[in-house]
Amino acid sequence: MTWHGTDGTPRLHIVTGKGGTGKTTVAAALAAALAGEGRRVLLVETEERQGISQVLDVPPLGTEETEVATGLDGGSVWGLSIEAGAALVEYLRLFYRLGMAGDLLQKMGAIEFATTIAPGVRDVLIGGKIYESVRRTASGRSPSGRSPSARRTRDRDAPPAYDAVVLDAPPTGRVGRFLDVTGQLADLAKVGPIRNQADAIHGLLHSGTTVVHVVTLLEQLPVQETLDAVRDLGADGLRIGAIVVNQARDDTVRSTVDVIATQEPDPARLAEQLESVAIRTTPAMIDGLVQTAAEAVQRRDLELSLEEAVAGAGRPVLTLPHLPEGIGPDAVWRLASELTDQGVQP
Repeated sequence: MTWHGTDGTPRLHIVTGKGGTGKTTVAAALAAALAGEGRRVLLVETEERQGISQVLDVPPLGTEETEVATGLDGGSVWGLSIEAGAALVEYLRLFYRLGMAGDLLQKMGAIEFATTIAPGVRDVLIGGKIYESVRRTASGRSPSGRSPSARRTRDRDAPPAYDAVVLDAPPTGRVGRFLDVTGQLADLAKVGPIRNQADAIHGLLHSGTTVVHVVTLLEQLPVQETLDAVRDLGADGLRIGAIVVNQARDDTVRSTVDVIATQEPDPARLAEQLESVAIRTTPAMIDGLVQTAAEAVQRRDLELSLEEAVAGAGRPVLTLPHLPEGIGPDAVWRLASELTDQGVQP
C-alpha cells in the first residue's frame, strides 16, 4: 500500500473522525510513519486547539513551521497551527499589498470580525495556507526551513518542500463543510481573487494528490458517523483513503471472551475455583462476575457486527491498539510502527 509519492499518489492526507476517537493522535502517528529517511512531513492543525503540541509534548504550535519530531525512519516532522486571522493578513499582503496595515487591522479586531461573519471565507483562507504548503517547492524554502511568504518565487522543477502534508482536520460532523470551499462561497464571492483561490483549493482537494482518512472506534455512534462521512465525502468527489479503527482491544482479551462465550456460566463452580486459590467469595461477588462475563460477550458481539459494517464500506481498514499507558510521544511512535506494519510506507 503506497501512501505517499508523486504521479497521482497522495501527498495531502486529511485525517478526520468523530470527536473523541483520537484523530489528532492518529494524524501525528501517520506523519511519523510517512517521515522516512531524508523525508520531511508537515503536520497541520486548523482549529487552534493545540492538540498536536499536547500529543507530541512540544511547545504550542504557531503560524511558523517548526520541527516537532523525528520520523519513524529518521525523517523530520514539522508542525504548524493555521489561524484564520494570520492567514487573512497574509492574504491581504499578497493580493492587496497592505503591508503593515494588515497587522493594524488584526489589532483592531477587524480580522476576527471578518472571519466570524463570513465563515466560508475563513475556511478558504485556511485552505489556501494548506494549498500553499502542498504546492511549495524546496527552492521556495527559507534557509531556516521555516515557511516563506507565499510571494517567494517557486521553481516548478524543484522537489516539494514537504514530501507529505498531514492535516488534522475538523471532526466528521464539520469536515464536509470545511472541505466544501467553493460551495460556501456560492453567494458570497462569485468572482475575484478569493474565488480564484477557492477554485484552486477545490482542484487540489479533488485531485489524486489528496486522500481523506477517517478515524473511528468500535462503538455505534463513531462507526455510524464514519460510514456517513465515507458516503458523503465520496459523493462530493473526495478520494477516501483508509478507515482507521483506533483503540481496539487486545487479541488476548478477545480470545478470552471467545472462550467465555462457549461456556454456560456455573456460579457454584466459579465460587469453588476462586475459593481454591484463597479468594473469599460472596453471592453478590459471584453474581457480579457472571454479569460482567455476559456483558463482555455482548460487547464482543457488538464489535464483530461493527467490524463487519466498517469492512462493508469498501475501504482499507487499519487497526490501532488501545494504549492503557496513555498518549504521548512514545505512544505516537508505537502507533506509527503499527501503521507501518500494516502497509503505510513513505
